[in-house]
Amino acid sequence: MATKTQKVRRERLREVLLPLLELAEFTPVEAKQMCRESKPAYVTRTLGDLVGDGVLTQFEIGGKTHFRWCQPPDRFDPDTWINSRIHGLQVKETPEPLRPRERLLRHGPASLSDAELLAILIRVGVPKESAVMGGQRIANRFANSMIDLTRLTPDELKEISPAATQSSFTQIMAGIELGRRIAATESDRVVPTVRITSTAEAVGYCQSKFARLASDAVQEEFHIVTLDTKHKPIRTHCITIGTLDASLVHPREVFRPAIRDSASAILLVHNHPSGDPTPSREDHQVTERLTDAGTLLGITVLDHIVVASERCVSIREES
Repeated sequence: MATKTQKVRRERLREVLLPLLELAEFTPVEAKQMCRESKPAYVTRTLGDLVGDGVLTQFEIGGKTHFRWCQPPDRFDPDTWINSRIHGLQVKETPEPLRPRERLLRHGPASLSDAELLAILIRVGVPKESAVMGGQRIANRFANSMIDLTRLTPDELKEISPAATQSSFTQIMAGIELGRRIAATESDRVVPTVRITSTAEAVGYCQSKFARLASDAVQEEFHIVTLDTKHKPIRTHCITIGTLDASLVHPREVFRPAIRDSASAILLVHNHPSGDPTPSREDHQVTERLTDAGTLLGITVLDHIVVASERCVSIREES
């Protein structure tokens, strides 16, 4: 159980990290302006720690210091980094629910960051470098081009992280090759062009695409499907895992990937692990709030589909 001191440290670090994740690039002055609740010296020290851990890169433009995230902010898990600062480098010091293997078993592999997936493949750390820290360093190095990881030799990978031993190298490369073969098998299948222009099509698409949520998920998961101007699916994004709450599903987190995909519209999707798809009061509140936010942004919320083992339900149709 976390001590009072650890809880205070966690909150202080979150007060710095969360505002900065809104910025792709920033100066020290901008960072301090964004983190007004934190002391300037503490912001400066935290920036130094982020640079030292390979999370931020520091560079000069016109004689002024700038910072940029080594990987897209929406792919960086602040809690994983905060946990490493609070509990040290050893996984055994990490609270069990936050360990990568335990998180995978609880929430599924799709919920893990690249760093956490790499940590599982590394398996064990070495003195002064845990598997988690090794995974974070490798993920940061290849944040913009993970495919380049496949071209490394064992020695080159070990230069990035001492935790990446020869055994870790073989496991990572085997995992990549297995993923490639699965992807090749999937690409060989003929996928019909899908257009979502009706409630029935939205329900049918989600019933197929999110079958795992209906049958296997043990927690509520909230996803979106981004759609182009012809209402063809672009891609899906997992937004939150846990009990659906209007105060927790923030429009910023929902529409950020939609804006990045240049989406014209989105579908909201979440599951009911109980098997009963009947929308709750919170489900309706989330739908209304995000519909209003989408109107302001010019992104249409077509529908909100609840998937469950019994059947799928359209909240628009139920309203």
